Order: sequence, then C-alpha cells, then structure tokens
Amino acid sequence: MYSHNKNAMQCDRLWKNARLATLTGEGLGLVEDGIVAARDGRILFSGARVDAPSLEAAETVDCAGRWITPGLVDCHTHIVYGGNRAHEFELRLAGASYEEIARADGGIVSTMKATRAASEDALVASALPRVDTLIAEGVTTLEIKSGYGLDTATEMKSLRAARRVGELRALTVKTTFLGAHALPPEASGDKDAYIATVCDEMLPAVAKAGLADAVDGFCEGIAFMPQQVERVFEAAKARGLRVKLHAEQLSNLHGASLAARYGALSADHLEHVDEQGVIALAKAGTVAVLLPGAFYFVRETHKPPVELLRRHGVSIALASDSNPGTSPLTSLLLAMNMGATLFRLTVDECLAGVTREAARALGCLDSIGTLEAGKSCDLAIWDIERPAELVYRMGFNPLHARVWRGK
Repeated sequence: MYSHNKNAMQCDRLWKNARLATLTGEGLGLVEDGIVAARDGRILFSGARVDAPSLEAAETVDCAGRWITPGLVDCHTHIVYGGNRAHEFELRLAGASYEEIARADGGIVSTMKATRAASEDALVASALPRVDTLIAEGVTTLEIKSGYGLDTATEMKSLRAARRVGELRALTVKTTFLGAHALPPEASGDKDAYIATVCDEMLPAVAKAGLADAVDGFCEGIAFMPQQVERVFEAAKARGLRVKLHAEQLSNLHGASLAARYGALSADHLEHVDEQGVIALAKAGTVAVLLPGAFYFVRETHKPPVELLRRHGVSIALASDSNPGTSPLTSLLLAMNMGATLFRLTVDECLAGVTREAARALGCLDSIGTLEAGKSCDLAIWDIERPAELVYRMGFNPLHARVWRGK
C-alpha cells in the first residue's frame, strides 16, 4: 500500500493509523486499524487498512491511534439573530413562564425587533463567534433558520446572512425559511392574515431568490395551529421545497402527524408526541430531532418518548437548537451529554444523532454523515480512547483536527 505503484489509486490525502467510527449500518461502524483516503474533497476509501486498495497519496497524515468520526452536523439552529435575551432569562429565574414572556411582547418578538434593526453585516458579525464555537467542536455542516424577521425584507436579510456564514467559513450551511415562527405586532393578532402573507408574499420571494433549502413552522398554541401550518406546507410543496416542523414542544396538537403527511424531513422537539404521531413519523421516514438544550433551559419536565421512538424505528437526531431565547447553546458535545443524561439516549444514539441521523434530518445523507466512499470528506479527529468520551464529558473539547471537504 501507499507504494510508488503505477497501478495504485491516486489520492490527495491519506489518514492512517486511525480508529474509525464510520457510522455505516446501524451502530457506530467501528474499525480498529483504519484509514481514510480523499481525492477532490471526497472520500475515496474508508475502512480497515487490510481491506484498502493500493493507494498513492500526495500527503499522508499519521493519526497516531486517534479516533475519526464523520464531521458533526448541527441540524437545527436559529444562530443568526440580533441582540440577546439575557433579561428574559432573569425574568424566568424570577418565576415568569415562557408563555407569559411571549405574551408580554418578549420572546421571539423582542428578538424580531433587534433583528429588524440590525444590518445584514451586523447579523453576520454577531453570528460568527457562535458558529466558530461549533466549528471548534468538529461541526462541518450547520442548518440555520430564519424566523426573527417576520416580514419579507428581514426574513430575506437573515437568510442572506446565513448563506454568507457558509461563504466566510469552511462549513456547509443549509438554510431554512421559518416565516411561520411567531406573530409580528403589526399583524394585530390576526394569525390567518399573517399566514396568508407568509404563503403569498414571503415564501415566493424567498424561493425566487433561491435562499432556502427547506421551510419550517412552529406548530404550537403560542404560535400557529395545524391548519395554518398546512397552508405553509402547501405553499412550500408548490415551489418544490422540503418541509420540517417544530412540533409537540409544549402540547400535543398532532403536528408530528401533519409533518409526516407532508413527508417532512424532520419533526423537532416532540416532548408531547403520542404513539399515533410516532407511528406516522416512522411510516413517513421523518426524523425525530430532539433538542435537550431547550428542554433543559426552559426547565421542562415532560420528556420526549424515546422508548416509543425506538420501538417504532424512528430515526433520532440531536441538535443544539442554538437560539437567543430557549437554548443559547453552542455545543453539540454538550447536547450529546444532555441527550444521554436527560433523555437516556445511548452513546451510539447520541453519536449517530449528530452525524448520520442529523444528515438524514437535512436530506443530505447521500453526501455527508458517514465515512463512506463518494461522500464529502468531512472528518472530526479526536484525542480520545473510546467514542463514549465524546458523550461523557461536560465542558471539555477533545477535538484534535477538523477536515472539511478534504482540507
């Protein structure tokens, strides 16, 4: 192998003497003496050294027994926004509920005001430190939602800022239009009229500009009812955009079943989903994205029914839900620990949840999420003795190196 053999496969870079968690198949896909070879930003070979073809590498990296996983994927964030909500955090500590704060013009509306006031450059500048923190933990793909503009101009500004994050950093960014996030004050309480604006004005403008990879909605009593979300999904479908949904976070409005009916990529939160909803997700192949940061931060007590999700074979992803109000979290490593400690997920489920299943939740499993030939060479290389360390520690980052598209 690696010899000057004219029959050898040429590769740009080869990582040898590594232990791999390939995430192929059902479990972690562990390989003890593994190599990864890349060419033109894609994986040429990943697996056991003894199974490798003859390879000629322009550069060889000795991993000295370190572990390689796929680059991490954060599949649910609201990381582009103006201002912060530390004051509301203080109010909650003093006993105010999330709903009470939202109804008093706090919550999403307070972030809306700050986001509308910020320039596109300012939104990018404030997001980058948060994004850099995720990158430093091995994140190579990031989903960013809009939803703090609640008017056409600001929603588009937010999505442009999100796309620019992907241009300024070695990172794949997937953008999601979340116009149906909350009701802006100028709507004067008329949710149906606002949803009409989302469907007839905002979404067409966003789609025409090519700014969104998917469309999301917040299906909850303090946000929008299922029939209103359905109108948004119909408008998305008419423009060939995939959908996803914030569902069953605070109550059960059967949003999961609605998401499944539209073949949603994911249904997210799901603390209050029932068995009927879980069965619908399983049949549709919709991923359950669990968000333990929000559960922890708003001091929820009703846990998502993980055992039901397992029993019916629903794919489970984990994400940071990085946002200013309910999950100001910029650590997927901590999200994994919370998933394990709060929701009783296994180590395998946590690691799959921020790689393979997170990629599935973005509709990108064909190109990222596992270490397989043909996929993007996105790697996280770790100074650990066993994969469980990535879930077990809190506030400790063992990343040795991060590779995005082979570099």
